[in-house]
Amino acid sequence: MPDRQRADARRNYGRILAVAEEEIAAHGADASLEQIARIAGVGSATVRRHFPTRRALLEAVSRKRIEALAARAQALTGESDSRAALLEWLSDVVAYSASARGLAAALTYDGTEPDPLHDNTCAAVMREAGDPLLHRAMQDGTVPPGVTIADLIALIVGIVLATEHHPDPAAAADRLFRLSVAGLSPRT
Repeated sequence: MPDRQRADARRNYGRILAVAEEEIAAHGADASLEQIARIAGVGSATVRRHFPTRRALLEAVSRKRIEALAARAQALTGESDSRAALLEWLSDVVAYSASARGLAAALTYDGTEPDPLHDNTCAAVMREAGDPLLHRAMQDGTVPPGVTIADLIALIVGIVLATEHHPDPAAAADRLFRLSVAGLSPRT
């Protein structure tokens, strides 16, 4: 949010974001924007002024987690086992996404171009963070060529969305992620 905004606009932004975090944690990515406005004590137009799309709101709510995942990718970049480093980071993405309702929806590719005013595009940050890990694993021959971070994020989003109503979504998502990594072929 720009620093040049009026103090009341900054306060409204902070209140809306705090309420949105709670509502999305409780109700997921489809949390009611009208309910968020009501609890924050602002009009729905104020919510829309700060967050013109649901995606902009989801990305703002997910910003700290995305930044933490990006920092984690950077920390793993120097590991000696490139495949293990990539899988550890992807496992962290699964765990974060399963534990933070709304994060998977923020990572979903919806075909729209990023909004230049709200440039916190979660998927773009994740691509930038994960690309060095993936490229290194490909160079080492531990990941087949042609795989992209977008492919891997889409796989994770699918797993997380498929397990979000499971009694233990994090455990179910982790199990399915490990199954997808191992594949269905028996070890020889």
